[in-house]
Amino acid sequence: MNILRTPSENFNNLKDYSFEENYIEFSITLDAVDTVMPVRMHFIDENKDSEDIVLLLHGEPTWSYLYRHMIPILVKAGKRVIAPDLIGFGKSDKLPDRESYTYENHIDWTSNIIKKLDLKNITFFGQDWGGLIGLRLVADNPDLFSGMVLANTSLPIGKGSTPGFDAWKKYSQIVEIFNSGKIIQNASLRNLSDDEIAAYNAPFPDDSYLACARQFPTLVPMNPEDPSVQENIAAWEVLKRFDKPVLTIFGSKDPVMLGQEKYFQKMIPGTSGMNHQIVEAAHFIQEDQPELLANSIINLYN
Repeated sequence: MNILRTPSENFNNLKDYSFEENYIEFSITLDAVDTVMPVRMHFIDENKDSEDIVLLLHGEPTWSYLYRHMIPILVKAGKRVIAPDLIGFGKSDKLPDRESYTYENHIDWTSNIIKKLDLKNITFFGQDWGGLIGLRLVADNPDLFSGMVLANTSLPIGKGSTPGFDAWKKYSQIVEIFNSGKIIQNASLRNLSDDEIAAYNAPFPDDSYLACARQFPTLVPMNPEDPSVQENIAAWEVLKRFDKPVLTIFGSKDPVMLGQEKYFQKMIPGTSGMNHQIVEAAHFIQEDQPELLANSIINLYN
């Protein structure tokens, strides 16, 4: 069973995406065959000399291309910007079996970015699955993080699903052609160009590359018996004591996530006194409000 790697030519001449490639390598276990294999994770790392670090984590079914409009603004403000492609997405390697894509594995794999780059003084931004993964990383190492901006995300603990999420989960499993670009377009207010839609599809030459994109919706711990519920409950015990700045910015047109910001504001002490916002945006708020998000990160500590 071989690791899949999207051909590099799929990423040639992408609109507004000319960032230098960076990679880390580590070993993972393919659960289906109990085999250890090396994998490569891609990440953007701009303005490497700065000690003021911003970690941008994407979700489903996107990749670091989602941050193409935010990164230049953050770099201009003096930030070092790191934006990984999760394993299974973007320029990172893809696994051929869905069973190896678990919530806990994603946390372990993504933590390698922090460990191998020896990151600290991190401002974390997470949206969608970027929040589900990143909040766990914060809970595991709160001293490494200076603050957070959370957008259209959550950290579920098995208290039940919603009709909006159930509809998305069902669609992701039964749709014959999983067109990431069109999915992102349908969950954004801004009209994406044909080139932008093609860029979101670039990592997935055929359906064999889409194992993670199809698996992700099944991994959200919405019900009490789901895996990772107890781990998320434990993470909340840490986040309840996180008193560094935490800002929430949610989209007014996100039918699945809107409302989750209230739970963050209730439970995390660092949200107190912050200028939380509900803005004109759908789920992929990075497409609809990139300048606002970038400037909110820049001004988080002011």
